[in-house]
Amino acid sequence: MLTPYLPYPPSSGGQIRSYNLIKQLSKKHDITLYSLIKHDEERRYIGELEKYCTEVKIFKRPTKPWTLSNIFKTGIGPYPFLMIRNFSPAEKSDLNNVLKSEKFDIIHAETFYVSLHIPQTNTPIVLVDQTIEYEVYQHFVENFKWKLLRPLLMIDVLKIKLWETRYWEKAARVIALSERDANSMKKLVPSLNVAVVPNGVGEDLMENVPLHFCKKIIFVGNYAWLQNVEAVNILVREIFPRIKKRVSDAKLIIVGQNTDKIPTINSSDIEVVDLKIEDIEGIQKAYHEGGIMVAPLYGPSGARLKIVGAMAAKLPVVTTSIGILGIDATDGEHVLLADTFDEIAQKAARLLTDNKLYKKIATNARSLVEDKYTYQVIAQKLDAVYKEATGGKS
Repeated sequence: MLTPYLPYPPSSGGQIRSYNLIKQLSKKHDITLYSLIKHDEERRYIGELEKYCTEVKIFKRPTKPWTLSNIFKTGIGPYPFLMIRNFSPAEKSDLNNVLKSEKFDIIHAETFYVSLHIPQTNTPIVLVDQTIEYEVYQHFVENFKWKLLRPLLMIDVLKIKLWETRYWEKAARVIALSERDANSMKKLVPSLNVAVVPNGVGEDLMENVPLHFCKKIIFVGNYAWLQNVEAVNILVREIFPRIKKRVSDAKLIIVGQNTDKIPTINSSDIEVVDLKIEDIEGIQKAYHEGGIMVAPLYGPSGARLKIVGAMAAKLPVVTTSIGILGIDATDGEHVLLADTFDEIAQKAARLLTDNKLYKKIATNARSLVEDKYTYQVIAQKLDAVYKEATGGKS
């Protein structure tokens, strides 16, 4: 299994997914894990992963992505910046040697851009794209504030699209996290064999907590990701002021890692809680002490673990039609959906003032997660894909 990050601590979306899948898959499979790290202190987490992996191999990538070397290689070479910044020559060399000397049934690549490390091989590759990456960056470029730079940035987007689709074609099986993403992939590559394996909820949020009705709105995320920064800006500038007009004592709490990447907020009604990457209890506390989650997500879909996490924690969710993609939830039963700022604010205000509706959404959402989105269920779906990719072996 190749990941572009160390899957511990399980604090960001990709880490939560990979860590919980490794825990479940290790009951049936022997896993050799290849991961990239930015900081040497991350090595202290290797022991947590060795509990479930036969071997854990880690390789360094630059601490800061915007190095002159990375920019130069992107400018003159065929690969996009995303692949350059997540590439380790040492990992590629090691993987090449290991595949020559050992027999593996599957290569699991988590995200397309780790595929640059994989040499020519007969071992079936199962490629998981947690989001369609070129769509994410295209959305960013289309909304980039300096319009004159958009054409230059779009060149890199086209490079991402080229390599993303190329690696889909090379894989034995491709996995999307939602039907929407699967359909988008097949439009680009009609012959593609795509399975849908959604995200689940880690054990830390499956504790069966009581309802926690209050006037606190939360948004949780890692703000190193463009979609989360965009969502927070919309929530702070457009939606929360509209909610305050309806619910004067409402509070907004923004929780997560890398909060320095969001603009400075000067409001006594808005609290920013910065958490260290390993603070799993801090994330759990935020979910368990919030009143509702409002997630104005408009960027291309991806993990959306914040949504299923809130549902598991009995935290009613208001989000967009894009934000709910990949989650089999019904508007008015498990979540409240709206796409305009006014509608989102209106539905959030309803949840903050209507205890009956709050209880209905919270309890229905929790039941849905228990039925479909535990990692035991998700791992079984992934194992079925492995079996197909290997021609029946599992």
